[in-house]
Amino acid sequence: MCHACVMESVKDRMLSRRDLFRGTAASAAAVALGGIAGGALLAARPVAASTHSSVADMTHTIHPDFPTFFGDQQFFEEQKFNFAEHSFNLKELRVNEHTGTHVDAPLHFSADGASVDEIAVENLIVPLCVVDIRARAAEDADAQVTPDDLKAWIAANGPIPDRACVAMNSGWGAFVNDPKFRNADAEGKMHFPGFHVEAAQMLLETGAAGIASDTLSLDHGISPDFAAHYAWLPQNRWGIECLANLDAVPATGATLVVGAPKHRGGTGGPARVFTLI
Repeated sequence: MCHACVMESVKDRMLSRRDLFRGTAASAAAVALGGIAGGALLAARPVAASTHSSVADMTHTIHPDFPTFFGDQQFFEEQKFNFAEHSFNLKELRVNEHTGTHVDAPLHFSADGASVDEIAVENLIVPLCVVDIRARAAEDADAQVTPDDLKAWIAANGPIPDRACVAMNSGWGAFVNDPKFRNADAEGKMHFPGFHVEAAQMLLETGAAGIASDTLSLDHGISPDFAAHYAWLPQNRWGIECLANLDAVPATGATLVVGAPKHRGGTGGPARVFTLI
């Protein structure tokens, strides 16, 4: 089929869909008005559940210059079609699975763990527990979430809920557009906060489904062995790295919704993550 024919076909389909949507919307409006006139409350149903009062976006915007663990570019985009020439826009993307706000699947640090498409959806809509170590991280870039931090959180907020995600708020999200996000020294070693392996091991004793960091790794930047990754992920748990906007959510009471990707055999991938508060 010629290029021009393809363009005309796309346009025809778009116009047909627009007409369909217009007709459907008009029909819905008529039904709603008729329902109200007849005493029904058809138009009064809420769009979303009424169990939350606000939503917070926990996702950084990904782009070609987004900071990465290895320092090299990991997100690439190419404009394949543009509106001026083709009457629609379309980009082709190439991305490392572990770029931007993203999920670490069990497979990422195990030989045969669950891939990202195999994570059960009921484990991706979970209670959120936020452990705040900002004060310590401001003094020490190598600060870690420790068992003492978890014990303090439990003392203040009660037990960690079943299937929860326990997130570290180190304040590092504020540096995402700054070299300090990687915070590499003269030898190339990075310095940013993360989870201590003993904290990961302690959380294994709970029903927590995931842990999350606002940095480039679940482990602190200077870690020589990814101990927290190896303790956590192979136990059929998941992680989130580069979580954003943790200052906007409370220590407890919010629900985290993880829009994990679903590509077969994936070790993780960029995700749209938000909280219901």
